[in-house]
Amino acid sequence: MGSLSIWHWLIVILVLLLLFGSGKVSHLMGDFAKGIKSFKKNMAEEDDASMAADKDKPADRLSAPPGEATSATTASRPAETVRN
Repeated sequence: MGSLSIWHWLIVILVLLLLFGSGKVSHLMGDFAKGIKSFKKNMAEEDDASMAADKDKPADRLSAPPGEATSATTASRPAETVRN
């Protein structure tokens, strides 16, 4: 019990084909295959621009985005007050 026989699978496939039509199912599977191929291609590429930029930065330190203060710069400045 729990496993489906070949007849169950054939009925499920037949119902899917009747609901969606054979054109939509084949188009969907083609798009799925293109996505997998694109993913594999991108995983195989070694010279990625983002990876090259990360090689220049030391791995033990994270930098703050431009315009944001880091803890070292805020410690040397006096506290700012909020005025309404």
